[in-house]
Amino acid sequence: MRGLPTAWLDKKPVQCIVLGASAGGVEAINRFLQSLTQPLPIPLIITLHIAKHATFFEHAFRGKIPITVKEAEDKEHWEAGVVYLAPPDYHLLLETDGQFSLSSEEPVCYARPSIDVMFESATYSFGNRAMGILLTGANEDGAKGLFKIHQSGGFCLVQDPREAQCATMPESALKLFSPSHIFSVEEMGRFLSQRLSTLPPMGVEC
Repeated sequence: MRGLPTAWLDKKPVQCIVLGASAGGVEAINRFLQSLTQPLPIPLIITLHIAKHATFFEHAFRGKIPITVKEAEDKEHWEAGVVYLAPPDYHLLLETDGQFSLSSEEPVCYARPSIDVMFESATYSFGNRAMGILLTGANEDGAKGLFKIHQSGGFCLVQDPREAQCATMPESALKLFSPSHIFSVEEMGRFLSQRLSTLPPMGVEC
């Protein structure tokens, strides 16, 4: 692992985590969620390219981890500690008023939902208080969006390509910039559980 000092998170409280994955993502996200030692104090919002199986994915985690997992709904206000999944065939956007928006606009990087679209909306709504995570995947979707989070001063984590089932997606991000940290998915979960446990409640400014 390498990247910025962890003290960064103490000075810039994160208000949301957006996570993207494609091929190999179900296993990677499962491992990530299982490695969390406690519920997160902020929402975790996931776009997965095989989201046509979102209902199966949602049910796969219920009862196995002490975290609420649900499909995001249009105009729904997100809540701290909940894991939201992008619904099938819709781009998932985060609005400045704390609501989700669903879009049926054209696919981006051949994908709908698109990771780039979600990441860019998080940048617009949260600026440097957004955290982006990019995991395994077989195309470049998410790399440019994660770079925008980085450019806005947000915190970025990338799965170590050496352990990713498909390294194209994390490698595409690493070609654009050096993220805050490069982790295995288990290291990500433990890191976030430790560092984010000290954050103030969502919506409280420091």
